[in-house]
Amino acid sequence: MERSYPSAAVTPKAEAAILRGHPWVYGEEITASDSPENGSLVDVRSRKGAYLGTGFWSEHSKIRVRLVTRNANDRFDAAFWERKLRWAWEYRKTVMEPADLDACRIVFGEADAFPGLTVDKFHDLLSVQVLSVGMETVKELLLPALVRILREDGQRIRGVYERNDVAIREKEGLPQYKGWCSLPGEPVPESPVTEITENGVRYLVDVENGQKTGFFLDQKYNRRAAARLAEGRTVLDCFTHTGSFALNAAMGGARYVTAVDVSESAVEMARANAERNGLSGIVECRAANVFDLLPALEKEPRRYDYIILDPPAFTKSRKTAANAMAGYKEINYRAMKLLPRGGYLATCSCSHFAAEDAFRAMLASAARDANVRLRQIEARQQSCDHPILWGVDETNYLKFYLFQIV
Repeated sequence: MERSYPSAAVTPKAEAAILRGHPWVYGEEITASDSPENGSLVDVRSRKGAYLGTGFWSEHSKIRVRLVTRNANDRFDAAFWERKLRWAWEYRKTVMEPADLDACRIVFGEADAFPGLTVDKFHDLLSVQVLSVGMETVKELLLPALVRILREDGQRIRGVYERNDVAIREKEGLPQYKGWCSLPGEPVPESPVTEITENGVRYLVDVENGQKTGFFLDQKYNRRAAARLAEGRTVLDCFTHTGSFALNAAMGGARYVTAVDVSESAVEMARANAERNGLSGIVECRAANVFDLLPALEKEPRRYDYIILDPPAFTKSRKTAANAMAGYKEINYRAMKLLPRGGYLATCSCSHFAAEDAFRAMLASAARDANVRLRQIEARQQSCDHPILWGVDETNYLKFYLFQIV
């Protein structure tokens, strides 16, 4: 049967972006359309009528179309979506060790051609965010299918929790909410809490109340790399959140670790995680504002020979990127001043809008002002279950560096 979808013609600028690999078409780039229904599939065409791809139409969003394929022969039935889900899971199985699949991202939005969909696996729970109207229209097909695929592969999944309590949904005309996804014929799970193991460290994850989907998975291998430098060192882990870098450093043989966060509740979680792993005697967790703590430590005798900076995103738009760089420079400058010659620094940014060139320039400027030199050990990015899709800059967001101060 011949496929037939409404069409939307786009500007040469949009055509060029699609041909470079970007899956978004903005509202002002639509030159004509067949007035498709909100959330329906549309064929995107050039001004001359050439087929460019098919995607979901969002009438409320600045991003009017999000492509899911550039293959004109695709049929968007259950088999199509299941095939894409299997590709996503098989990719993770290929690029990650089996133990690392206990907690991993299975679907990373546009990088997996599921625009606006995030699925994280936390042991026996899936935590899901649906951020586009297109994915909202097919989620009742996708989520049960994904559970079935994982169970067929020996994964014990007891439930799917939707973390749709994010403001970005309103830009798609979607309500905010959170709660269990109904799986046909299955009872609602009793608890949204599970235990994961990452790099040998155990954590409790609350998919209902934790940050974003419950736990930050993108630093998995960066934590492991940071831990390799920790043996015998005294470590200051800034912006510790649930204590993940601190615990990895302690497991890596650190002599002592101070884990700091401004949030009292985060410090309590970090303290509980240290106790869960038998590391309370090595890891001290304290509540403090890092911007106040670092300059205060300059007045004390040197205590740390390894500092880890894992701040939250200081910018979520291009407009505030310059201010964010000032914040990044302040904490990196202070850390460089605190460290002795031969000490180690792990530093990162999780904001896409903090461009890599600007971040590197900031680090160089901080080092000059601190009168130190940086010997780079590694430059890293997000873990491979958060793949970077070339042509889609938004998927390339995490910058992570390990340095020795010389």
